[in-house]
Amino acid sequence: MSIFLTGSTGYIGSYVAARLLDAGERISVLVRAGDRQKAAERLWQAWQLHFPDFAPFSERLRSQVEIFPGDVTFPHFGLDDADYGRLVTTAESVIHVAATLNRRSEKSCMNVNLRGTLEVIQLARRARDLHGLRRFSHVSTVAVAGQRSHEVVTEDASIDWARRDYDPYARTKKFSEHMVRELLDGVPIAIFRPSIVLGDSRRPETTQFDMVRAFAFLAGLPVLPFRPEDKTDIVPVDYVADAIATLHRKERTDHDIYHLSSGTDSETYRNITRSLAQAAGTSAPFFVPSLEGPFGALVNLAAALGRNPVGRGGALLKVFFPYLTWDTVFDNSRVVAEMGRRPAPFTSYCYGLLRFSRQHQFRYPYREWPREAGVLVT
Repeated sequence: MSIFLTGSTGYIGSYVAARLLDAGERISVLVRAGDRQKAAERLWQAWQLHFPDFAPFSERLRSQVEIFPGDVTFPHFGLDDADYGRLVTTAESVIHVAATLNRRSEKSCMNVNLRGTLEVIQLARRARDLHGLRRFSHVSTVAVAGQRSHEVVTEDASIDWARRDYDPYARTKKFSEHMVRELLDGVPIAIFRPSIVLGDSRRPETTQFDMVRAFAFLAGLPVLPFRPEDKTDIVPVDYVADAIATLHRKERTDHDIYHLSSGTDSETYRNITRSLAQAAGTSAPFFVPSLEGPFGALVNLAAALGRNPVGRGGALLKVFFPYLTWDTVFDNSRVVAEMGRRPAPFTSYCYGLLRFSRQHQFRYPYREWPREAGVLVT
C-alpha cells in the first residue's frame, strides 16, 4: 500500500514528496510523461532541490516510489487497465496537489483544476469501495475566499458563494473543494489552503520563480503604490509541505480545513522593505498609496504588449497585483496549534531568496540525467 500523490513534479508537490520519503513512506506518483523512464527523468529534475546527489535519489526511486506515467485530465489518467487497477488497489490514501496556476486561462483552470480533480476523486471512490481509504487530502488556496479587503479570514468563513472571485484559478479551486466534500462521503478529508507561497525558510535556493520575479521587480522600485502598514500573507514552502505531510499522516486531525499561512503574524510592506534595504545596504522605498490606480493601469498596458520582456513582466504583475493590495490575512491558529510551531517570517529569509534568484537569472541550475545511470525505470 502507498500514498497516491499528484503534482509531484510541481513546486509544493516536490516538497511534499520529499517529506513523505524522508518519513519512510511509500508513494505512487502520477507523472505526465510518455513512459516510466521519461517520468523518472522529470522527477530527477523536479526533486534535485531535495536530493541533489543522484545516488540517494535513485535509491529512493527504487525503494519507495512507484511511477505511473499519465495525465490527471485523462480518463483513468490515460493508464491501461492493469496500471489503473494497481493504482486503485494500492492507494491507501490520496494527496491531491496537482493544479494549474494559470490565472489568465479559464480553459486551463477548468481542464486541470476541475476535470483533473474529478478524475482523482473517482479513483479515490474506487479505492474506498474496494478496500477503504484512510484520508483524502486536497491542496487548495486561500484565494477561494474571493475578493476581500482589510480582513482576517478564518477557515470556516472563507467560502461565500455570493462573493466575486479574483480569477479563474480561485473560482475553479473553490468548486474543486465543493466536489471533494460532496463526492467523497465516508472518507476523512483534509483541505489545505496555502497563502502566498514564496521561498524556503532554510535555504535561498528555489525552483519557482514567477512570484519571485514580481517580488524582485517591486523590490527594485524607489516608490511603491502600497499602503505601508498593509500586511501581505507570505508563507515559506517548507512549512506548507511539512504541514501537509504531517497532518495527512496523522491518524486523526483536529479539523478538516487548514489555512497554511502566516495569519496575523504576516508582515507589513514597511517591515519587509526595511529588512531588504538593511540587508542590501540601500535606501528603503517611499510609499505612495495614491499611485495604486495609475500603477495598475500601467501594468495592464504593459501586459497588452505581447511576449517581449515588458509584456511578460506586465502580464505577471497583472496576475499578482490584486493579491498584493487586498490587505487580507488568513487565520492560521489551527495549523499552528496542531503543528506546535509557527512559520518563519518572510523577513528572516527574503534577502537570500532574492539574491539567489538574481544571481541565477531566475533559473535553477538543473543537472541532466547522468549518462552512466542508463535506464533506471522500465
